[in-house]
Amino acid sequence: MGVQEGGDRQLESESKDNRALIDNNSAQNLSSEDIDAMRRDGATGDEIVEALIANSSTYENKTVFSQEKYKRRKQKKYAPKVLLRRPFTRSICEAYFKKYPNRIGFLRIDTLSLLLSFANISAYSDVLLVDMVGGLLTGAVAERLGGTGYVCNTYFGGTSHSLDIARIFNFSSEFDSRIVQASYSHLCSAESLDEEGSKMHEIDHPAGIQSIIGRESSTKCVPSTGSTQIQEAQSLRNDNSSLDEELGNTKENLSSGQEGLHENNATITYKAVNPGKQASPDAIKMWKEKGFNSLIVAAPELEVDSIVQKLIPLLSYSAPFAIYHQFLQPLATCMHKLQSSKMAIGLQISEPWLREYQVLPSRTHPQMQMSGFGGYILSGTRICNNSENCNGNQ
Repeated sequence: MGVQEGGDRQLESESKDNRALIDNNSAQNLSSEDIDAMRRDGATGDEIVEALIANSSTYENKTVFSQEKYKRRKQKKYAPKVLLRRPFTRSICEAYFKKYPNRIGFLRIDTLSLLLSFANISAYSDVLLVDMVGGLLTGAVAERLGGTGYVCNTYFGGTSHSLDIARIFNFSSEFDSRIVQASYSHLCSAESLDEEGSKMHEIDHPAGIQSIIGRESSTKCVPSTGSTQIQEAQSLRNDNSSLDEELGNTKENLSSGQEGLHENNATITYKAVNPGKQASPDAIKMWKEKGFNSLIVAAPELEVDSIVQKLIPLLSYSAPFAIYHQFLQPLATCMHKLQSSKMAIGLQISEPWLREYQVLPSRTHPQMQMSGFGGYILSGTRICNNSENCNGNQ
């Protein structure tokens, strides 16, 4: 008997369809004033959803799938549920692509994945970037590196590009210390940065600041750990320690300073290291001698062909590169110039293609609304042409 009733219920559900439904906003008897009154009386979101269902004249005539969709849509509006998750590349990219695609240069998540793959981003790599998509590319590369290697954002002119989206990743100080910036002129003339870099090092590192304050005035209040930090900073400069050791000691000094402030009950807010500090002269000299391992360019507002021809010589030989642009013609021009100058091999232009499916019982189909365009990617490998000295350190 129960099986027969279940079969009758399923047959009744299958016999329904939505052909007679007219979306003219007259099927709902509850007005917005009634819903506001229920909210003022303390009604919960679930109670409002049940009232909307009860006062809908077309709800019973809908199919089971339509009823579920209707209920889910009303719950999302009147009884939302928030799930906190750690930000990562896919979630941030999809959120910006749906809300503000122009801020990230209409860079879709599958296109971003292909950029990282074509550029062979892996641990302990030194990656050169031109990130004009808000810092999304910088955060994605830093996440892939996992706190190893370096991400160097370069720029042309006197103003660096914004890295606001990279801060949304909430990287630790270890990750942020691997994200640096350097102008193109500095990368090309590393020898003239010694004096400027030493001053920058004292300004960027808290230990250097404390040593400068100590030299200027000995009457100011200095914490008990200040002399130890000054000695450590001086020994680091005298021993010409590596960039990694300097960053590690800076992190320790910051953490110790934070503990001291809490012990003295001082109301001073600790600020984490922000990504995008200026690269040190030692790192720039190292990249000048050895070259970068990868290059990724996402600069919709610049002429791609000119900047790529300037940046490719900064790569080591056999290093891969990937160039993103929303349109095909700039990449085609760039590809032709690279072929003519014999600066790269394996050049190809790829057009990412993505079709997203809804996978549900008895209603699996492609999404009704999805992006049909994901930009283009020019990829290749740097080589040594006849006009270059191929017997160097690179």
